[in-house]
Amino acid sequence: MSATQWDFPVELCCRPMAFVTLTGLDVVYNAVHRAVWDAFCANRRADRVPISFKVLPGDHEYPKCRPKRTSYEWYIPKGILKTGWMNKHLNLVPALVVVFYELDWDEPQWKEKQSECATRVEIVRQSLQGRNTKVAVVLIQKKTPLPPGEDVIASERAAALCNVCELSGKSLFVLPHTDHLVGYIIRLENAFYEHAQTYYYTEIRRVKSHKEFLNKTTHQLLFVRHQFKIAFFSELKQDTQNALKNYRTAYNLVHELRAHETNIMEIKTMAGFINYKICRLCFQHNTPLDAIAQFRKHIDLCKKKIGSAELSFEHAAWMSKQFQAFGDLFDEAIKLGLTAIQTQNPGFYYQQAAYYAQERKQHAKTLCNHEASVIYPNPDPLETQTGILDFYGQRSWRQGILSFDLSDPEKEKAGILAIQLKEKNVVHSEVIITLLSNAVAQFKKYKCPRMKSHLMVQMGEEYYYAKDYTKALKLLDYVMCDYRSEGWWTLLTSILTTALKCSYLMAQLKDYITYSLELLGRASTLKDEQKSRIEKNLINVLMNESPDPEPDCDTLAVKTAQKLWADRVSLAGSNIFTICVQDFVPFVQCKAKFHAPSFHIDVPVQFDVYLKADCPHPIRFSKLCVSFNNQEYNQFCVLEEATKASEVLENLTQGKMCLVPGKTRKLLFKFVAKTEDVGKKIEITSVDLVLGSETGRCVVLNWQGGGGDAASSQEALLAARSFKRRPKLPDNEVHWDSIIIQASTMIISRVPNISVHLRHEPPALMNEMYSLVVTVQSHEKTQIRDVKLTAGLKPGQDANLTQKTHVTLHGTELCDESYPALLTDIPVGDLYPGEQLEKTLYIRCGTVGSRMFLVYVSYLINTTVEEKEIVCKCHKDETVTIETVFPFDVAVKFVSTKFEHLERVYADIPFLLMTDLLSASPWALTVVSSELKLASSMTSVDQLESQLDRVVLQTGESASECFCLRCPSVGNVEGGVATGLYIISWKRTSAMENIPVISTVITLPHVIVENVPLHVSADLPSFGRVRESLPVKYHLQNKTDLVQDVEISVEPSDAFMFSGLKQIRLRILPGTEQEMLYNFYPLMAGYQQLPYLNINLLRFPNFTNQLLKRFIPTSIFVKPQGRLVDDASIAAA
Repeated sequence: MSATQWDFPVELCCRPMAFVTLTGLDVVYNAVHRAVWDAFCANRRADRVPISFKVLPGDHEYPKCRPKRTSYEWYIPKGILKTGWMNKHLNLVPALVVVFYELDWDEPQWKEKQSECATRVEIVRQSLQGRNTKVAVVLIQKKTPLPPGEDVIASERAAALCNVCELSGKSLFVLPHTDHLVGYIIRLENAFYEHAQTYYYTEIRRVKSHKEFLNKTTHQLLFVRHQFKIAFFSELKQDTQNALKNYRTAYNLVHELRAHETNIMEIKTMAGFINYKICRLCFQHNTPLDAIAQFRKHIDLCKKKIGSAELSFEHAAWMSKQFQAFGDLFDEAIKLGLTAIQTQNPGFYYQQAAYYAQERKQHAKTLCNHEASVIYPNPDPLETQTGILDFYGQRSWRQGILSFDLSDPEKEKAGILAIQLKEKNVVHSEVIITLLSNAVAQFKKYKCPRMKSHLMVQMGEEYYYAKDYTKALKLLDYVMCDYRSEGWWTLLTSILTTALKCSYLMAQLKDYITYSLELLGRASTLKDEQKSRIEKNLINVLMNESPDPEPDCDTLAVKTAQKLWADRVSLAGSNIFTICVQDFVPFVQCKAKFHAPSFHIDVPVQFDVYLKADCPHPIRFSKLCVSFNNQEYNQFCVLEEATKASEVLENLTQGKMCLVPGKTRKLLFKFVAKTEDVGKKIEITSVDLVLGSETGRCVVLNWQGGGGDAASSQEALLAARSFKRRPKLPDNEVHWDSIIIQASTMIISRVPNISVHLRHEPPALMNEMYSLVVTVQSHEKTQIRDVKLTAGLKPGQDANLTQKTHVTLHGTELCDESYPALLTDIPVGDLYPGEQLEKTLYIRCGTVGSRMFLVYVSYLINTTVEEKEIVCKCHKDETVTIETVFPFDVAVKFVSTKFEHLERVYADIPFLLMTDLLSASPWALTVVSSELKLASSMTSVDQLESQLDRVVLQTGESASECFCLRCPSVGNVEGGVATGLYIISWKRTSAMENIPVISTVITLPHVIVENVPLHVSADLPSFGRVRESLPVKYHLQNKTDLVQDVEISVEPSDAFMFSGLKQIRLRILPGTEQEMLYNFYPLMAGYQQLPYLNINLLRFPNFTNQLLKRFIPTSIFVKPQGRLVDDASIAAA
C-alpha cells in the first residue's frame, strides 16, 4: 500500500459548511447572473455565514434517496461508514436548492412567467424526490422594491406565486439588481443559512429516530455510524458543542466493538477519523489541553491493536499518520493564535510520527523481503469494481464480510502478499525525512537546539539510506559542530562514521581525508583495530591508491564508489589538500609558545612548537611551517624532512618529524627580529603540518594562531579545574595539559646603558621660568651617536595643561603662547663612553596644579646578534611630577584716613589703598619693584612711588604698601568704580641674573562711591597736655549746589572744658567752607573722648552723625602735666 493510503480523506479534514445549490443562473452568457454569482463567491470574509455554494442546472440529477426502512430487525450492516457518505452531504446533496428567476412585479406577461417559474420549481422537486432538501425562489428584478405594504400589486402577486409554486412566504425572495447588490446578497445568505440549519436539524432528528429500532447484539456498527452522522450533521449546522459531544460518544462506541484481525483495521480507521474530529474541535474551542488528553487516550487505546503480524508495518504507518495529523492540527491552531511552549509543541508529535515511520520501514524490510521470483498476484486482490472501497478501513478482497472466520484463506494470502509487495516499493526514507524536517522546523522555532540536532542526525542517516549522500553529508556536517563544542564524543564518532561512509561512496577526497583525520583522533571512541584500518586507508589515499570499502555499505553503491575512486587515481587533479583544523579534532595536536611575552631587539626571538599524535601507530610528517603576521620571518621557521609517501609508517624511531602516539614532540625555532618591528607585536598566524609528499598527494593540517582545535578550549578548562596530581615525567618531557599557547610576543628596544638625571628646585611658581637641568651620561662600551632629546609636558594629560605650559631652551626671554608644551627630537650629538652632557630646560606654567613632565633620550648604537650586525635604537625616559603653586598672595583693602575699614568711599574725600603681599613660596622671592596703575576714575593725592623695591621675602613673610587716593564724583555707577591695576615684578632670589623678571598683574577691586552733602574735617594737635589749652579748628565744606542750613551743637565731655560756640545755626553757600574754632582745656590724662560735635542738615535729614564720625577725630591722647622745676634749685645743684 502506498504512503498516501494512510492520508485522511479531504472531506474529513475540511471544515463542514452547509451546502446550497443555485439554479437558474447563466453565469457564462448573462452579465447580471454573473454579477450575482460573483457577489456570492468573491471576498467571502470570516464574518459571512459558512455556506458552500454551487451553480447547477435546474434539471440536475441529485443522488437518489434510498427507500426508508420501517424495521432493522433482519438488517445486518456491512461496515461502519461508507466512503462516499461525507462527500455526498458536503458536495452532492444540498440543504437548500435556490431557483433564480427574472421577474418584475409589473411584468405584462405575468401569468406566463408565473407558470414557467412554477414549472422550474416542480422540476427541482422531482429531482430531489424523497429528500428533505428545502426549495426557495429568488426573483431577480430591475427595480428597487417599495417598502412592504405600500406596493399592493406586489403583495398580491407574491401570494399568488407562492400558491402556485407551493412555497411558504419565507421561501420567496426578491433580489433587485442595483448598486447595492452585495448588501442584498448578504441578506439573502442569512436567510439561506436559516433554511439550511432547519434542514440539518431535520436530518439529525431523522437519524436519531432510527436508534430506537437498533439492538446492541447485531447493530453495534450502526450505533457508531448513526452517532458519527449526528455529529457530522451538527458540524454542518455549525453546532460544534453538540458535534463534539456526539463525536466523543461515537469514539467510545467504536472501542466497544469486538476487535479481531478481520475488522481491526476498520475499527482503527474509524477511531482515527473520530479522534481527528474531536481534537480539531477542541483546538477550535481553544481547549488545547483537552485535545492533548484525547490524543494521548487515543494512542494508549490503539497502540496495542496491531492486527495481522504479517502486516505489522500497516499498524506503524497508521500510528505515524495519527501523530502527523495531530501535529498538523496543533501547528494550525498555533497559526491561529494558540501559544505553545518548549516542552509542548508540534515538533514532538512530528518526531513521534517519524519514529513510527522508521518502525514501519524496519517491519517492511523484514516482512517484504521477498525473492525476485515472487510475482504480484493476478487478478489483483486490491482492486475493486468501482476503484474505491465501499466502507472505510475494510479489505478490498473481503468487503462487507464481518465474519471473524476467513472464508477463503488463499484469497487472504494473496491479498497480504499484494500489500507486502506494494509496501516494498514505498520510498520510506522520503516519508521519514519529511516528518523529521517538520519536527526540526518546530524545534528550531521553539529554540530546542539539542532536539533539533538530534533529529538532523536522523535526517542525515535517512538520506544516507536513501543514497542521497550529498544531502546526508550536508546535514551531518552541520550538526557535528554542536556535538564537538559540547563534547558528545560517542555521538560525534557515530556521526563521523556515517559521514566517512558517505564521502567514500561519493569518492570525495577532501571530506574522506578530513573525517579520517578526526576518527583517528582523541575525540573518536573507535577501537584501535578500527582506527588502524582507517589509518591504513588514509595512507593509501595519500599514496594515490584507492582505499578499502567502509564496512556495512550497500554492495551496489560500493561498486559505483570503486569506479569513482579509480577515476580519481587516474585523473591528475589537485593533490594538495589544506584542512583547517580549528573546527574539528584531528589526530595531531599542536601548540606554539614563545619563550617570553617580549624580546629585546638584540636578543633572538625563540619559541617552541609542541606536537602530539593520538593515532594508534607512529606516523611521519614531511614538513612543518610556521607563518607570522610579518611574512619575512616565515623563511626562518620551516622544518622539512624528505620522505616518500610509502615511508610515512616506516623508520618510526628516526627524525624530528616522526610522532609517537602519546609522546609530546618539542621543536625549537629562533630568529632575529628586524629593527623596524621594535614596538610591534609578532604573532603566529598559522602552523602548517604536512602529511605526505608535496610532489605526490599530501594533506596540510592548518592551525590558526598558535594551535588548538575544537576540543582544546574545553580540555584546557577541565585541566584547570582538575585537582588530580600529574605523574612525574622525565626531564625532557612535559605534560601536554600544562602547555599554554602563547602565539604572540612584543619586540622591544635594546636596554639602554645611559643614565639620565634631572635637577630642579620644586615646586614651580606660576608664570616663572622654571629651570630643569637634564644630565645625560653614557655607560656604553662604544660610541653612541645621533643622541636626541625630547622633553616637556607628557602627552595625554588635560588639554588645558597643554595650553598653559610652555617649554624653551632659552631662559633669557619669557615664553608666550607660541612656545610648545613639548620639545621633540632636540639633537645633542654623539657621546663617547663615560662622557656626559647637560641641557637646561625652562618651563613656564600658566596655572597651578600638578604636571607630569617627560624627558626622553634616544640614540643609535651598533651591536651584533647571532653573528649579524644590526643598528639598535635605544631610548630611556624619565618622568617627573612638578607641582605649580602661587608665588604669593595679595590682599587689598580700602581704609579711611583714620585707618578704618571702608565698605565704600566718598567722592572727593581722600582714602587709603593698602596692599599686603604674603610670600607662599618655599624659596626666597625678590620683589624687584611694584607699580600702581590707576583707572581714569581715580586720582592720587600724593606721588605714587614703589615702597617695595628690591625687597626679599622669605616663606611666610609679607610686605605692605599704602597709597592715598581720591575719587572725583562720577554719579551713580552700578557695580562700583574701577580702581586700577597693581603690578608686581619679581623673581626667585636664587635665579641667575639673565633669568627675566616676572610681572604679576593684580586687578584691584571695584569700589562703591557715594556723594556726601557736607564734609567736615578737623585741625588739631597730635596730643594734648593736662590743663593746657588745646586749639581745635573744624572745617565745614558744602559739597552740593544748594545753600546748606546747618545747626551745630557741642556736647560737653567730663574730660574737657571748652570755649567757643556751644550751639549755632549758620548758612553755608554752595562750594564754600566755614571754619569753627574751639579751645579745649583737658582735665584728665590718657585717651580721652573729645566733646562731641553734633551737626544737623535741615535740607538733608538722612545725614547722620554716624557718617560724621568717619571724617573727624572723636578722641585724643592727653599727656599728664609736667613737674615745674624752678631756676634757683637748678642753679644750686
